[in-house]
Order: sequence, then C-alpha cells, then structure tokens
Amino acid sequence: MAVSSRTPLIAGNWKMNLDHLQAVAFVQKLHWTLKDAKHEDGSVEVAVFPPFTGLRTVQTLLDADKIPFALGAQDISSHDSGAYTGEVSGAFLAKLDARYVIIGHSERRQYHAETDEVVGSKVKAALKHGLVPVICVGETLAQREESGPTAVSVGQLEVALEGVSADADFVVAYEPVWAIGTGQVASPEQAQEVCAALREVIADKLGADAAARTRVLYGGSVKAANIASFMREPDVDGALVGGASLVVDEFAAIIRYQKHVGV
Repeated sequence: MAVSSRTPLIAGNWKMNLDHLQAVAFVQKLHWTLKDAKHEDGSVEVAVFPPFTGLRTVQTLLDADKIPFALGAQDISSHDSGAYTGEVSGAFLAKLDARYVIIGHSERRQYHAETDEVVGSKVKAALKHGLVPVICVGETLAQREESGPTAVSVGQLEVALEGVSADADFVVAYEPVWAIGTGQVASPEQAQEVCAALREVIADKLGADAAARTRVLYGGSVKAANIASFMREPDVDGALVGGASLVVDEFAAIIRYQKHVGV
C-alpha cells in the first residue's frame, strides 16, 4: 500500500460541551499530556472545535502558550452580516484566527433542517473568508438499507462542492449517522468504501490533484482502541472525534497512537 502524503488530521468536535473556563483547562491538560508525542513535528495535525463562547478564550490560550493546535468553529452563517439573529459570520471567525469550520454535521441537518443546498452555501461562505470547511456527510441506517452504503454521502458531497474551485482547501468527514454517539462503529472496510467513493467525487468535480491532496476523515464512535484500524485504510486521513474528544487521556491516546506507530 502506498503511503499517503496527506497529513493526518485529528479533530475534536466538542459539540455543546465545555464552557470557556473548562475549555482552557482542557486544552492546557491536553497539551501537557501530549508533550511526549511531539506532534509539533507536523506528523499529525490536531484541531479543536469549541462552542462559539469558547473560541476567543481558546484562541488566546493557543497563541499565548504557543500550543500547536488548530482552532475550528462548529458552524457558520451563509451570510456575511445583517439581521440574522443568533448566526455567526465567517468574517468574525476569521478574525479569531479560526482555521476550520464544521459544515453539514448530521445534528445540524437533523435538528436545524439544513438541506444540502444550505450546506453548499455555507461551504462557499467559509471559503470566501479563508476558512477551511470540514464538510460532513453520512447516511442513516434506513438510508443505507434503502440506497446502499455510498449513495447518500456521494449525493451530499456533490451538492456541497457545486461552484467550488479546483484549488479550494477543504476537508470531507464521513460520519455514518447510525454510528454517531451510539457505540456502533463502521468497520474499517465500510469506512474505506465510502471514503474512496467520496474521493472519486472530488476527482470527478475538481480533478485528480484536488482528490489527491484533500483529506477525508472518518467519524462515528472513534476511540483510541479503534483509530489505528481506520488509519490503515488508504482513503482515511484522520478522524472527526466526538465524545472521545472530551476525555483528555482518550483524545491524547488517539493523537499519540498515530505518531508512535507511524500509520
């Protein structure tokens, strides 16, 4: 198997957990725990996605203590500014030195009725402001049984990439809805099948170069005990971690395992 030149990305989506004070304590402890992993050498990229209320505090800490974690937001508005109560502009996120923004997470699609078209508009908004969208796709168990393992995710990504330029920087995260927070996990082979299909979508729409450089993550009950099996798959370039990213030792073990085994 050829070794990918894509830098693995381990991203912690905290969802609606950790206030800004808890976030500071968490990041400090995580950084201290990872001292032996030497992730600063670039062999793996670590990103944390606090709630909006913690972004400024975490960003200040990362800068002040020179902690080599990337900062991300959990959502973005399609709009730049205006009368959109409760929404957050990409311009604001860029001012906070956020690098990434999660777009199209299944919880946004389910609880906020975000359509594929809304997701596509948010992807464009992120790119407009120099942010790297983490485009989430994935199927429910019913959809998988009805349409097969790849159809839903492929369709979601095709819409999300409409109008995106071939040189755009983005990440794709495959999160089977049936495996998010349920304890159920897709097998490495199942993850690889979908991630490979997603890479084909990128190649078809944006070209082979874009497909070769774009990182495709797996998410869904990822833990230290199973991360290595996913990372051995050629089209899996990291993980979008939910619950395990809220436990310092567990999240550190996911990151550290990558460094030491060289997967």
